[in-house]
Amino acid sequence: MSIITVGIDLAKNIFAVHSVNEASKPELVKPKVARADLLPLIANLPPCLIGMEACTGAHHWARLFRQHGHTVRLIAPKFVTPYRMSGKRGKNDAADAAAICEAVTRPQMRFVPIKDEHQQATLTLHRTRQGFVEERTALYNRIRGLIAEFGVVLPQKVERLRHEIGAHLEDLPGWANRCVGDMLSHADRLNEHIHEYDHAIAEIAREDARCRRLMQLPGIGPTSATALVSSIGQGHDFNHGRQLAAWLGFVPGQYSSGGKARLGRITKAGDGYIRSLLVLGARAVLNSLKDKQDRFSRWARSLLERRGYWRATIAIAAKNARLCWAVLKYGEEFKLNAA
Repeated sequence: MSIITVGIDLAKNIFAVHSVNEASKPELVKPKVARADLLPLIANLPPCLIGMEACTGAHHWARLFRQHGHTVRLIAPKFVTPYRMSGKRGKNDAADAAAICEAVTRPQMRFVPIKDEHQQATLTLHRTRQGFVEERTALYNRIRGLIAEFGVVLPQKVERLRHEIGAHLEDLPGWANRCVGDMLSHADRLNEHIHEYDHAIAEIAREDARCRRLMQLPGIGPTSATALVSSIGQGHDFNHGRQLAAWLGFVPGQYSSGGKARLGRITKAGDGYIRSLLVLGARAVLNSLKDKQDRFSRWARSLLERRGYWRATIAIAAKNARLCWAVLKYGEEFKLNAA
């Protein structure tokens, strides 16, 4: 019998492969496969379904396997755990490969969209920029904490910190003056890198028709648009916009039992980076409402009055996620009704 399903436990150098035939019997089981031997092994198999965990290198291997006619599915690791027969085999690479082989065939399994090289390159730009932003924030907090040891307490706003710290540098003794000056110089270099990446992201958004359509929505800018397009592509992996909102963690967690529906806070599942961008965009929408009378603004204003600032923010972010899915799914056929 021919192999129809393959589960691969990915690693840096040694991989585990588990495959089954049409009768669901193990056909090719290799607990240890060297990195150089994995692609030739898969290339010699007939076209089949290959499952892997969505981890480091998974998208690269998925693209290679697709070139040889295989159907590849990526699964979040937390969805593979229930299929691992830990009581029988324990936790090891071979057991993980067998669990992946079983999980990828489940009809209700949810999969991770496979990204191409351009999408991953754009996401690399986003991740690097976000790392610089976090490093800059930590640097300013470190400066504020160190100068407080010498009785210099400055406001939390970065602009006021940079404006007022110059008058206190000469009061700092010896090496403290040198260290604070070096950190301020390093913060300036981080600012330059962040501005360069912002310009690159804006350029990518201008060149992509999908990003340009997304940026027509309220609260969606170049950063949010490129992050969404690079993460979900055309949105074909989601059946409707509510699935995308749930994937981003905007839906409330359920604690229902006995016919009683109990809804808690949002789950915050999925990609926290995209979720934070949509939340920031929703806050920008609320802050710029003023006297706007279009349909979206009237809805946001009434929501703000009825439910408060933060609930309105999350609701607008969730609505934007659904609108983004519709724009990516239907393209130019989707038009936001401004009446």
